[in-house]
Amino acid sequence: MPEQRYRWKNKQLREHVSILDGQKAPTILLKNAHYLNQTFQKWMTANIWIYEDRIIYVGDRLPEKLNQCEIIDCTGLLVVPGYIEPHAHPFQLYNPHSLARYASQFGTTTLINDNMVLALQLEKKKAFSLLEQLKTCPATMYWWCRFDAQTEIENEEVTFSHGNVKAWLEHDAVLQGGELTGWPRLLDGDDLMLLWIQETKRIRKKIEGHFPGASEKTLAKMMLLGADCDHEAMNGKEIYDRLMQGYMVSLRHSSIRPDLPILLDEIKKLGIERYDSFMFNTDGSSALFYEKGMNDWMIRMAIEKGVPVIDAYNMATINIAKYYHIEHLHGQIATGRIANLNFLTEETNPTPVSVLSKGKWVKRDGQIVEEVFEPIQWDEYGFAPLNIDWNISLDDLQFSMPFGMKMENSVITKPYSISIEASINELSSLHDESFFMLINRDGKWRINTLLKGFAKELGGLCSSFSNTGDIILIGKKKDDMITAFNRMKEMGGGIVICENGKIALEIPLIISGVMSNQNVEVLIEQEKELLQYLKAKGYRFEDPIYSLLFFSSTHLPYIRITQQGMYDVMNKMVLFPSIMR
Repeated sequence: MPEQRYRWKNKQLREHVSILDGQKAPTILLKNAHYLNQTFQKWMTANIWIYEDRIIYVGDRLPEKLNQCEIIDCTGLLVVPGYIEPHAHPFQLYNPHSLARYASQFGTTTLINDNMVLALQLEKKKAFSLLEQLKTCPATMYWWCRFDAQTEIENEEVTFSHGNVKAWLEHDAVLQGGELTGWPRLLDGDDLMLLWIQETKRIRKKIEGHFPGASEKTLAKMMLLGADCDHEAMNGKEIYDRLMQGYMVSLRHSSIRPDLPILLDEIKKLGIERYDSFMFNTDGSSALFYEKGMNDWMIRMAIEKGVPVIDAYNMATINIAKYYHIEHLHGQIATGRIANLNFLTEETNPTPVSVLSKGKWVKRDGQIVEEVFEPIQWDEYGFAPLNIDWNISLDDLQFSMPFGMKMENSVITKPYSISIEASINELSSLHDESFFMLINRDGKWRINTLLKGFAKELGGLCSSFSNTGDIILIGKKKDDMITAFNRMKEMGGGIVICENGKIALEIPLIISGVMSNQNVEVLIEQEKELLQYLKAKGYRFEDPIYSLLFFSSTHLPYIRITQQGMYDVMNKMVLFPSIMR
């Protein structure tokens, strides 16, 4: 078994036992708790004793000592385990701390997080120090270990060196390797990636796949090479193929793939009656998508689609805990588990009125308990505001590429032949083509082309939020693009829109230019404003945050703009290299 994060010292364990012996009082007593017992697969009534962050006892007995014990009569409430998000990307403008705070209000008290931004932006020592600091948060955070950058980056062999990957894999907060966005390399014979998978399996951790549209044969190959789970099923056949090959199937409902209603309908059509091999995930959705909730929203949809109530809760709790071998800590209400508990008004409404996380109230009678979420000093861990000491000029904004990128949806881009005159300072609003540049965050290189389908009337947009932290500029007017860049630079990072020389909209991202220090509730309103503004300017899709993120992501077809240049994903080749400045 991998070393676990929660290891109570001998003195603490003796103290826990002493509470059962009547020598010490628990800190919280939940009396008459009608709770979900996943061992018996039914609702039961018991008294639940909690001491600090641990459940000490579940049963009929009451403690002998109650001095300084908070006693809660749970009559009229239902109690379920805290929900688990197994596939969080905690850097979609929000940060890991703000996401955990927000998620806890909807009952998601445990998150298993992507480490991509930490691996790309921080040295290992700083990243691990941040992980230690985040342990103090009332929510529980586990992590992945990425094996590739999901794009073509400079010096990938250094960032994802064997030493770095091995150190991440062996960290006790890391539960899995992946997600395997670079799996085509694995099938093509990348033995270093296969070695990392072998190491992951050796220490009994999981491998998360990323296999959109994969054939039955490919799924079988990836299972043979070590994959355990995949979250990319988009219809019933793909669910069936994964189940047949022995996968855990993570059912997704996200801002760019809101698939859950369809998946649940097709599971029913397939006649599948066992839900043990399913779990829910929201795949790192943008903040605006989370306005309706998180994993509680998915439980509700499942219940409304006729999934048995207990199975619906299991897919957000015990199924995930068992899969990751953390059921002795999470996913059920039983002696010895972490005190992560959600208090509901009815079994068909999974959004809690109160939440205990690590034995602390993070939500009480519908209100957030703010003081338990102490702020993080991000700059202490290498996440300071951007300090850009260089400028861009009209000389940088030269566009002579024979082809550009055409948006098919929020995240898929195809090549197209440029037929308009691009050597001018302002493009017409009669078409949907814009100037498009990716420029190195240190100002060392740039790559210029045109982008079709993003907007028709946008003056200039600058974003330091991207897959690699490099800077994106999009617009019809070069002067507005430069003004937007200068304002982004002045803020220390962010998303800025300029129209006719004036700043029209901005979202500060002062945590290294890729994350906000604001609460998710604030980001939801900022993203609403951004989406409405861009739609008025001709943006036809639903998620501009993911558009900005994935312009350089080579795990998606067909053409991308990367640190190395314009990249043909299907043929795995750089078509035009980036230009040194």
